[in-house]
Amino acid sequence: MKPTLSADPLGEKTRFRVQIKHAVAIGPGKADVLQGIAETGSLAETGRRLQMSYQRVWTLVAALNTDFVEPLVLKQRGGSAGGGARLTPTGQQVLSVYRAIERDAQRAVARRLPELLALIRNDRDSSPSRAGKRARTPVTASSGARVRKGG
Repeated sequence: MKPTLSADPLGEKTRFRVQIKHAVAIGPGKADVLQGIAETGSLAETGRRLQMSYQRVWTLVAALNTDFVEPLVLKQRGGSAGGGARLTPTGQQVLSVYRAIERDAQRAVARRLPELLALIRNDRDSSPSRAGKRARTPVTASSGARVRKGG
């Protein structure tokens, strides 16, 4: 299992993906699909909300149902009673655990990301001739984060 994180320092969202071997068991897209199904009871409406095609949503659901020990989504074909989809108890549990991991990851990233961002070269320091000069710029500690002096 290989968890990966991606964080957008300007956004408020840390995205967490659990990868097993070469396949993604669950990541942000699949979690959003599960959330959409839980809220709407519809693959088509979930696709519209997420700006995904019905086929894409269906493909993600099929992968989820294959990747876990039992199906996460039960689908009912259309007809006179209408179609629909709903999460199984395992689907609800997977979504709940994933969202908890996502929240935990967001808190962890929020604590450490400012320190890392302070060490990344900004646009005005991107020329090779400034690289050495930037490396010698003094830094000070402030609120547990490293910050460039004068910058």
